[in-house]
Amino acid sequence: MSTTSVSAAELRRRVRAVEALQAKTRELAAANVLATREAAVKAARAKDKADIAAREAAAVALRLFDNDAELVADLLGVPAEELEREAKPVTAARAKAIIESLRARAERPRSNRARKPRAEASDPSPPASRTPAPAVTPDGSRADAG
Repeated sequence: MSTTSVSAAELRRRVRAVEALQAKTRELAAANVLATREAAVKAARAKDKADIAAREAAAVALRLFDNDAELVADLLGVPAEELEREAKPVTAARAKAIIESLRARAERPRSNRARKPRAEASDPSPPASRTPAPAVTPDGSRADAG
C-alpha cells in the first residue's frame, strides 16, 4: 500500500466533494418521494373513478335486465352476489340518469366513416399477381435489355 501524503487542502476538497454528493443524493431522494407520492395519489383517484364507474355500470345493467342478477351474472361471467353488491350503493336516480344518457347516445345517428366494402374485406381469393416493374440501371437503361 502506498503511503503518499495528501495535503490538508486536498482533504478538504475531497470532504466537500463527498458532502456535495451526499446533498445531491438527498435532494434526489426527496424529489423521488414527492413524485412517487403524487403518482400514488393520482392512481388512487383513478382507481376510485374506475370503481364508481364499475358500480354504476353494474347498477345500470341490472336495471336494464329487470334486476335479473342471475341472467346478468351469467352474461358477464361474474358471481351474482358480487354484481348485486357492486350495484347496491348506486342510487336509482343515478342509474336512471346513466340509462338516459345511453339512450340518447344510441339514438344519435352514426357518423359515416369511410369503410372497406364487406366483399373486399372478406374476399378469400388472393390478389392478382402483378408483374414486377423492370429493373433500371443507374444510367437509365433497363437491366434486362440485352
